Amino acid sequence: MRFIFSFSFLLCITSALAAPPINPNIGHNHHHHRHGEKHETVAPTPARFVTSRKRSVELPLPNEKEAFTFIVYGDRTGGPPEGVSVLADAVRDTNLLEPDFVMTVGDLINGYSNEEIWMTQMKEYKSIMSQLACPWFPVAGNHDIYWRGKDKSKKPEGEMEAAYEMHFGPLWYAFEHKNSWFIILYSDEGDPQTGEKTFGKPAAQKMSPEQFSWLDQTLTKAKGAEHVFLFLHHPRWLGRGYGDDWDKVHRRLAASGNVSAVFAGHIHTMRYDGPKDGIEYVTLATTGGGQSSSIPQAGYLHHYDIVTVRKDRISLAAVPVGEVLDVREITGELVSQVNKVKRSPVKISPYLTLKNNEGGQHQLSITLNNPSDRPVATVISSSNPSLDFRWQPDHQHTTLKPGETKELNFNLSWDDHLTKSNFSGPSFHIDSEYLAKGFAYEIPRRTISVPLDLELSSKTDLQNGAVRFSGSNTALSIPSNRFAIKKEVTLECRFKAETLAGRTGLVTKTENSGYGIFISDGRPDFSVNLDGKYLSATASSTLLKTDQWHTLAGIYDGREARLYLDGKLIASALGTGKFKDNRLPLMIGADVNHQGQPTSFFKGLIDYVSLTPKALYSGETSTANGDRKAAIIDLQLNENIGPWHPDASESKAHAIAIGGVKIEAIK
Repeated sequence: MRFIFSFSFLLCITSALAAPPINPNIGHNHHHHRHGEKHETVAPTPARFVTSRKRSVELPLPNEKEAFTFIVYGDRTGGPPEGVSVLADAVRDTNLLEPDFVMTVGDLINGYSNEEIWMTQMKEYKSIMSQLACPWFPVAGNHDIYWRGKDKSKKPEGEMEAAYEMHFGPLWYAFEHKNSWFIILYSDEGDPQTGEKTFGKPAAQKMSPEQFSWLDQTLTKAKGAEHVFLFLHHPRWLGRGYGDDWDKVHRRLAASGNVSAVFAGHIHTMRYDGPKDGIEYVTLATTGGGQSSSIPQAGYLHHYDIVTVRKDRISLAAVPVGEVLDVREITGELVSQVNKVKRSPVKISPYLTLKNNEGGQHQLSITLNNPSDRPVATVISSSNPSLDFRWQPDHQHTTLKPGETKELNFNLSWDDHLTKSNFSGPSFHIDSEYLAKGFAYEIPRRTISVPLDLELSSKTDLQNGAVRFSGSNTALSIPSNRFAIKKEVTLECRFKAETLAGRTGLVTKTENSGYGIFISDGRPDFSVNLDGKYLSATASSTLLKTDQWHTLAGIYDGREARLYLDGKLIASALGTGKFKDNRLPLMIGADVNHQGQPTSFFKGLIDYVSLTPKALYSGETSTANGDRKAAIIDLQLNENIGPWHPDASESKAHAIAIGGVKIEAIK
């Protein structure tokens, strides 16, 4: 009885999984495509499923029916000579996947040449394919057959057909594997009247009576097969210059009842047509051939197809060449070395002094180090966020030996027409590759801003303004290298919140260290980190109101943390210890995470922010002994100059906008 219940339960699971719901967290339907029914499963038995656990869900097991895979390569020809390296990468991928065999769809070599060049290219192709761990099977394409010697009187009969059959294999043939048949056709027999070989004239794209008769006999021989697959170079079913000769071929294939798919190439882009009468027509792009790469995800790419064959179905998947990782190569030592390269510091000097509305020149020195055990190839290039900055040169290549340090110099220049609307600092990209034995591991691109010493001239006649924060992905960030707090601190902010729901950072740099003001759920909190623990002055209740201006001031004087709201003391907490700061930016309008990015966003207006390295206020009010000149951050937030919001203090700790913050006039 228990077995019957479990089996029924498993059937319910299988039925429920047959049509998976769309997961809203994915955001699109791309991951829910599935062709064919779910795989047949069987209930677990003691012979095939063992566990010492009880009261667990019983898991369905795969059906023990034979299946196999094969791989199909696209055109190699038409590309640059180095296209053979793409083919070699495909061979490497294939050996990692270990299919039963590899098929091709023709145009194996560039061809269109005389016999001598043809022989050289043939040997090159076969030498690469000989590295496959599995067998492979050729298909003749026009580049493999068409002769283009200078002396036409020496053109061989049938052009390169005889050479092809001597060195590659028959022009048409078939073989059987695991109760499936594989039929290779020849689609460049040429015009039977003139002998002309071309793929642009229907008269030259007809199957000869000899080949059609052989195909008919082979299909009859394969009538008991579970699957029949066909391979040829030209996708004749597309019509156009191919004419309509394929119609009779298709009718014969459909009459067999067991032809599953036909594969071709030539057009150098992926294309799927079908199924037609149960036959899937598949055209491959390239595996080293001429490739525009104009829309890779829509089939303009180097790839190969993986075909999995089961008794009642086949699956088709395209894999970009070079995307298969060798599990055995990714050792702990390799991971350690590439991470050293990724984290290697970049020294930039000297600081670039910028004044809005003034031009200038600057020589920049960028120092790189290779801390790994292998050479590292690096390209430094201008990211050019502002077209007004010119780099000379615009990029440099270098390869660093293990442990080597190199300094690269660039000259930067800019015009005097930089305005407040387009004013932004220069930055550069670092693209590196860790050169392991036989493979280059690409390190993710790093984009680094040139360190700036900004001298921003603010207007004195500005109307009062405030920065609007959206509550999502908007904040102001001040790099921590511009200011420092050691023992005492006063942090002030004037704001008007649009909402107070949830965890909300107002002005913070708290991440297991640092200090900040939060207004989560309308309850103000000021915290400082002492000896690794937070001392917090937190309001006992919700005191803040939406759509109303408030001023919060958080103070720590070495003995006590105090929090003032609109000039009145609302919370305090006694505590001593070593002040623990961090290198994270001071985030305005949000909290900051360990990566220095904003989180827990504020929604509303912020009028000003100030930071002072001493306790300005004591007692019950925040007006007793303030010294505003001591501030190391003084943001009035009335204007922006490009992405920066000027700091009026001597620190020049200008805030950098993140997201679409805007300045609004206020009364």
